[in-house]
Parts: sequence; C-alpha cells; structure tokens
Amino acid sequence: MPPVAAFDPEMLPGPLRGWILDISERMQVPADYCAAGAVVVAASLIGRSVGIRPKRRDDWLVVPNIWGAVVGPPAALKSPALAEITRPLDRLVVEAREAHGEAMEEHEADAQAVEAINEGLKAQIKAAGKEAAKKDGDRSGLDKLIARQRDTQTPEPPAMRRYKTNDPTVEKLAELLGENPRGLLVNRDELTGWLRSLDKQGREMDKAFYLEAWNGSGAFEIDRIGRGSSYIPALCVSVLGGIQPGPLASYVHEVARGGRGDDGLLQRFQLLVWPDPPPGAWANVDRYPDADAKNRAYAVYKALDALDPEKLGAVADEDGAGIPALGFSREAQDVFDEWRGELEADLRDEDLAPALRNHLAKYRSLMPSLAMIFHLMDRVNESPEQDADASSGVSIEAAIRAASWCEYLRTHAQRLYGSAESPALDGARALLSRIHKGDVKDADTLRSVYRGREWSRLSTAEEVNAAAAVLEDYGWLRVEKTDTGGRPATLLRLHPSLNGGA
Repeated sequence: MPPVAAFDPEMLPGPLRGWILDISERMQVPADYCAAGAVVVAASLIGRSVGIRPKRRDDWLVVPNIWGAVVGPPAALKSPALAEITRPLDRLVVEAREAHGEAMEEHEADAQAVEAINEGLKAQIKAAGKEAAKKDGDRSGLDKLIARQRDTQTPEPPAMRRYKTNDPTVEKLAELLGENPRGLLVNRDELTGWLRSLDKQGREMDKAFYLEAWNGSGAFEIDRIGRGSSYIPALCVSVLGGIQPGPLASYVHEVARGGRGDDGLLQRFQLLVWPDPPPGAWANVDRYPDADAKNRAYAVYKALDALDPEKLGAVADEDGAGIPALGFSREAQDVFDEWRGELEADLRDEDLAPALRNHLAKYRSLMPSLAMIFHLMDRVNESPEQDADASSGVSIEAAIRAASWCEYLRTHAQRLYGSAESPALDGARALLSRIHKGDVKDADTLRSVYRGREWSRLSTAEEVNAAAAVLEDYGWLRVEKTDTGGRPATLLRLHPSLNGGA
C-alpha cells in the first residue's frame, strides 16, 4: 500500500494534545484514531453556530462540519479508541438530560397554571356572556376575556439537547434536527454497512439527505407517500466511525471504476485515517488516566457547545442562511490563498486518478473548516467566557495547523484510493488458491464461494465477482450465466488445466 505520513502531535491544539496522547499510549493504538475522532467531535459541537468565509470579499460560506473514519483490522481497537474520544459527549448528554428534567418540571408547573387560568377564564366568559345578553349584545367585556383566553396558550414542552445518535432513520434524524438546529453527530461502530445500505434500491432519498447534510449550510424537504412531508430548515450532520480495510477496499474499487458509490459520499470522509500499526513491540501500559488532561479537554468541548457567535465577533448576512461567520486574519488569509493555489494546481494534474482528484477537491472546504475549529479551540481555552479579541479573524497559527493536517491527510487519501488497485488482484489470488486446493470446483456458483465460507478476500458477492473477473481476463476461468427456471445462476467454468485441483 502507499505509505502514509506519521501523525505529528504538534498538529493537535494544545488543549487536546495531552488527553489524546494519554489515550493513545494507554490503549496502544495509533494517535491518528484519537486525533481524527476528537476533531470530528469538536466539529459536531460547533455545527452551524458559526461558519467561516475563506475569501476576503466573496460570500462563499463554509460550515465547519466534518466526517471522519478510522481504518484498521478488526483487532486494531478502533471502536474502543473512538468510545474514549466521545466520552466528553457522554458527559454533555448527562448534563443535558438533567437540565431537560429541570426544564420539564418548570414546564409542567407552567402548564398547570395555564390550565387553571383557562378554567377560570371559562367561568368568567360564561358570566360575561350572560351579562352581554342582558345589555343588548354589548360584547366589549366578553371579547376582552375571549382574547385573553386565546393568548393564554399551553406552552410547548422544552426540547432536550441532543448531541449524537447511532442508527437513526432519515425521518427520525430529521425530527431530531428540527429540535437541534446546530447539528448532530451520527456515530457508527462500523461504517461499511452504512455505506452499503445507502446504495440499496429505494434508499436514494436517504443518500441525498446525507450528501446534503455534509454541507451543513442548507435545508431539506422530505416527501413520503403515506407519511407526509417534512421540512428541515437547518440540515447539518457529522459522521464518525470505523471501517475494516478489506470491505473498504472493495467499496473503493467500485467507486474508482464508476460503479455504485461513485457519487461523492466516500469523498466526504475528509478526515479518513488509515495509519500503520504502532511501531515497536506491544507494551502493557497500566496507569491511571491523566485526569487533568481529560478535564482540560472536556472544558474545551463544553465551551464549544456554549459558543456565542456575537462574542466571537462573527457576523451573519442575508445570503448566509443566517449563519454567523468569521474570516481569516490578514496573515492567515495569505496562508490560505497560497495553499489554495497549490491545491488547484494539483487538481489540474492529468495524471491524478479521478477518484483521488474528487476527494482532494473537497479539501477546498476542509482547510478552512479545520482552521476554524482549531481557532475556536484556542480561543475558548484562552478565554472560556469568549471575551478574547476575535476581531482579527481566524489566526495564522490555526491556518498553518490546518494546512499541515491537509498535507498529512492527503497521504491517507492516497492509501485509500491506492487500495482500489489491489483488492481484485488479491481476491483473484485467493480464489485461485481455493481452486488449487479443490475447495472451488468447475460449475460451482459464484454464490457458493461466499455464502457461509467466511474466506478472506472472498466474503462478499462484490469481492468474488471482482476476483472472478480478473481470473477470466487471464483465461483461468469463464463466468457463465445459466437459466435454472428461477433466479439465474452464475457459474464458474474452470480452465481444463485447473479441473480436479491440478
């Protein structure tokens, strides 16, 4: 596989560095996993509360919404690492539930008061009606009471602040977003099933929903026969999860050749990291977590959740969907302009693979998004009350750190799309080995190869189809479809030299 850049802890904002390195060392996992997850969690907390305008004068608006994925084999501790990183969200969830419980108690008291007032008004209205009848229809007093009753409405129950969800339907996610317009994090333990599910027939609207939700700045309408319509004025969803190399390589192979999935969904995982295993021998690190570092990180996340755009100096305009935004400082603007020029030159390189080009094109918004996230982390760490001078815009330090991340992530993107070149060949070798062992015989169906076998690189229909296509190109077998009276069967007709396992 193509090599990837090693993760440099200096790329992390100071408030998170000790916490992330502590988790990485204690769990013996790549720091890349923890760092990528931490940035996505921060992005989900910021959501639509504030955006960035990457150009000095243009109205281009970027919401710092980011999708992330960590790639590694089943035993790489991807899920436990991400579980540690999302613990600050769990603390915020507990606090939100407690706050919601208190708000509900106040709501119930208010609702009871309104109900009592309305009962009293009903009695007064009835009495006023009798008086009006006696006074030849003079309704002045009656109308005032009716208007008062109309204005005395039972208050809506308070919505609970939600931060994340795991496996929602699009309809439920739309409902949650209606109550949480800043945005939500969809946290998936395994992303392969999620990606594949969105490629199924009948899920086109769901995929369109997520494609639009990545932008973070728009709205969305859902129309379902029999289930009515719903309008989401603020559509912003972050996604985070793990994925195994084998299934991912097969999915990337389809994307690279223009098959299913070639619609920009995979390219939206801008913070996808596929690191090498940790160097050196495994060590049994058994120590207490660094409580000071953990609490410092939590304080930053809590402050991000409580961002006040006005105190930050952010300004909204009519064309920005009402989203307040900052710009770059003068020095940071120069950094971004130079970085953008180099990116655009690279994107025009004819030798660049189309799938990789499409992925890197998304970096146009990634760099300013990361710069905004790092800038906000630094600001809230320096001044939790957010009263630091923000008039100068996103700092040059944040811009340089964001550019470093993009350079680092580009090597992981090259590994990602480089993996598309090998799975079919690896699968072909695995299939040929099974044929030589006699596990696969002439006239066996494609389906029989992957059903119930759990063979490495031959565990799905996509992997077996790709492997068989390679062997067919080399003349080792012929893929033959035959009518069985029901669903057509696809047979593997082996070259005579392979029959009998020879």
